[in-house]
Amino acid sequence: MSAAEIADRPAEPAAAARRAGLTTNDWLVALTLAVVAGVVYLASNPYRPNPFDHFVWQAAAFLEGSFAIRWPVPGDAGNWYLHDVMPLAQRPGHGLLPFPPLPALVLMPLVAAFGLAADQSMVASLLGGLNVGIAWLLVRRLTADRSVALLATLFFGFGTVHWYAAMLGSAWYYAHVLAVTFTLLSITVALEADRRAELGLRSAQLVRRGWLSGRQFLAGLLLGVAALARLPVIFGSPFLLFVGGGGSFVRRALLAGVGAAIPVGLLLAYNLASTGHLLHPAYEYLYLYEYSPRPDLIKHEWMIVDPRYIPQNLAIMLLWPPQIRPECSLSPLSPDCPLLAPDPLAMSIILSSPAYLLIVPAVIRGWRTRLVQGAGLAVLSVGLFNLMHFSQGWVQFGYRFSNDFAPFALVLVTLGIAGLGRRWLAVALVGASMLINAWGVYWGIVRLW
Repeated sequence: MSAAEIADRPAEPAAAARRAGLTTNDWLVALTLAVVAGVVYLASNPYRPNPFDHFVWQAAAFLEGSFAIRWPVPGDAGNWYLHDVMPLAQRPGHGLLPFPPLPALVLMPLVAAFGLAADQSMVASLLGGLNVGIAWLLVRRLTADRSVALLATLFFGFGTVHWYAAMLGSAWYYAHVLAVTFTLLSITVALEADRRAELGLRSAQLVRRGWLSGRQFLAGLLLGVAALARLPVIFGSPFLLFVGGGGSFVRRALLAGVGAAIPVGLLLAYNLASTGHLLHPAYEYLYLYEYSPRPDLIKHEWMIVDPRYIPQNLAIMLLWPPQIRPECSLSPLSPDCPLLAPDPLAMSIILSSPAYLLIVPAVIRGWRTRLVQGAGLAVLSVGLFNLMHFSQGWVQFGYRFSNDFAPFALVLVTLGIAGLGRRWLAVALVGASMLINAWGVYWGIVRLW
């Protein structure tokens, strides 16, 4: 089979099942899920204590016309040691944050109204609820079976560490949630462009008019915007090489690449304007001087992103167990001395979200399809980049870097559920994932992570 023929094949195994598109009921379900999830996320952490309001501080600096935040933050008794802040020797009383600017830009209206009291965690919870609604719209483009779509959406919203990130909303987690928002939108737009192509809207005339080209450009643009919150998500771009409008690998890549290049170029310009460097120097500073709960895992003779970290970090992502204390209470919720509790370093994504195992049958059945190839390569690319990073996200429940590839993994989990003859197994895995993440959220609050 030629490359052109492969490029023209349907992007997923049961393409005919989703040709009808979305209905009004689907939009109502999306709204309902978004509201329910937002309420659950808010209720999971009602007091939202958060000494790590980095993006509130950054938004305040932007409103003052400055890239540098005031440091120490005026009136802020928390974050008493340097946590992701590089003090500026040439400008005493100020510091630079290494993070991309989108999360702070989103907060600017709220900070303009409430100042440093703006509730960053609340915004993360509301955005998290929105993400669950978008996830429904995404998976409905993969399957006509609403029970499959609901199961996959519940897994994403309450069976992955997205729940933990959205309810906590400290600097790192808020950035994850916002990046997920735009990544989900990017995937959804690409799937819609692909669906229209399957319906015969792929004629040369329509492509010239920009119908499908525009959607693929938008999909790339949205993924690039996601990188303005969490840079690693840009490594999910292989998905847009395989899925979307354009009619060929090259055309899809060019259209999405031009779209993604715009926000990525703006990020480089931001770094240059704020620091004088294309790559933010605060990362190097933090690598050398930042406090770490596990300094034994950091090799300062290596680079910040170094392939030699992969074996160590792969064990953290896939194998790391919870803490077991035989001398303690049998209750897994005992706040003082539990038999079983999460390790603050991390916990295996297989243990924290066992429904990720549904990816395996999806890949086995559909590895020749563009959708499975694109989603699989996106998960691997994002995961590999994060595994080379010296930090694996501590302190945390589960493995928070999995948020970066969770939207792409959701595609595979949905296909895994849809193709599983024994639906009870999918229900059991998703149910177990939801219970485990509820347990993790509990410990995150109890231990003030």
